[in-house]
This record gives sequence, structure tokens and C-alpha cells, in this order.
Amino acid sequence: MTTASSIPATERHEVTQLRVIHSEWIKLRSLRSTLFTLLAAVVAMTGLGCLFSYFTAARWDNLPPQERLAFDPTLVSLRGIYLAQLAIGVLGVLVVTGEYATGMIRASLSAVPRRLPVLWAKALVYAAVAGVLMTVAALAAFLLGQATLSGHHLGTSLSAPGVPRAVLGAGLYLTVVGLIGVALGALIRNTAGGIATLFGVLLVLPALAQALPSSWLDAINPYLPSTAGQGLIHIHQQPHTLAPWTGFAVFCLYALVALAGAGVALKRRDA
Repeated sequence: MTTASSIPATERHEVTQLRVIHSEWIKLRSLRSTLFTLLAAVVAMTGLGCLFSYFTAARWDNLPPQERLAFDPTLVSLRGIYLAQLAIGVLGVLVVTGEYATGMIRASLSAVPRRLPVLWAKALVYAAVAGVLMTVAALAAFLLGQATLSGHHLGTSLSAPGVPRAVLGAGLYLTVVGLIGVALGALIRNTAGGIATLFGVLLVLPALAQALPSSWLDAINPYLPSTAGQGLIHIHQQPHTLAPWTGFAVFCLYALVALAGAGVALKRRDA
């Protein structure tokens, strides 16, 4: 068995955050699930955006007046975010729990005894990949959706007020969803449990909140993770919600708290 003492001094390297990041990048791109899940997120983002835009344009003459008044062409083309967030979040969980399932986490933590650099590297690498890919996907969804809507004179342009923020915000929102997935994976260490918790946070909490009295709902709903984060993609501020960037700051705070908790758990528990 090769030990550190048997490795020539010239071949030994100090463990640095940059090297840990490079290691996590190799792991991420070598996972079979990475390509398929990211591809599913891109297809959901662009494909559903085009479909919603097409069906909205086709049904425009039959839509009730109140729906026409509330029509937001940007939001219609970005509707794929609601499904894409599930793919991005699930992969975020798998980035961590995949290593626990195979036992590879022991090798990772043995190579980086301080442990926390591993978590930060996983979060940084995945955030960078998800952020770039989902921002590009959001831009593609917007352009394709507006091309469909413009055929019926319903589209808008990227230079219109609020549109750049909405398109960029879609990528930012999905990036933070991915970070929450990574944090939950590190906290729970189980794929099924991490995914169930993620779905509960993003989907179940808003549904349960709807059962509350209206006065409670108006006070609580703006601070729910998905409600706060998704304010960026709305051109016009919705009733009883936080301002777009304020809501996104709250959403980021959820991610930071989750990552901090994951860091504490990683330091205190055995691999």
C-alpha cells in the first residue's frame, strides 16, 4: 500500500483550496448523472418556455380579459424554470450524496483532513457550472419564446425595462437552488432524504401556506424560499411580495444558512 512517506518529496503537493476545486471539477464532469441531469434542466428551461409561448399565442383570442391584462411575455418564456429547478436541485444533492453512497467520501476527507474545503469546493464548482449553463438556457428560452410570441405581436425585447433582470435572475435563482441542494446533501447524507427535503422546501411549503388564513399568508408567503427567490423573474412586483432583489437576498440567506449548517455537520460527524 502506498503511503505518504513512500512518495518522493518532489511529487508531494500541498493541499490547497484551488487543488481541491480542481479535484471536485474532475469528479463533477466524470459523473454520469451530471450530463443527463443538466441536459434535462436545459431542455426543461428552453423547451417548456417555447411550448408555453406557443400555446399562449395560439389561445390569445380566447383568453379571458383578466388573463390578458396580467399577461407577462417574459414570464411566459421563462416558465421552464419551475421544472428546471427540480433537476438542478436534485443534481446538487447528488454531488454530495453520491460520494456517501459509494464510500468515496472517506477518500476525499482523508485527502483533505480539514474537511470544509471539500464542501466549499463542491458548492463553488457546482454553482459555477449551474450558473453559466442556466443563464445561457434562460437567455435561449427568452429569445425562442419571444420569437414565437412576436409572430402574434405579443413579444417583448431584451432591452425592455426589467427584462435583463428577469433573464439574469432566472440563472441566479437556479444557481442558488443548486447550492441549497448541495447543502441538503451534506446535511442529510442520503439521496432520497435530500431530494425529499428539497422538494418540500420548494414545492410543499408554498402549497401548505395557501391553507393559512389570508392575513397569515400575506405575512409569511413573501419569506418562503421559492417565493422570495422567484421575485426576480417577475417584471412587475406581485402583491404581498418582497422587492425582487430584496427577496433574492433572503433566498441567498437561506442557502448560506444551509451551507453553514452543512459545514458544522461535516466537521462534527464521522464520514
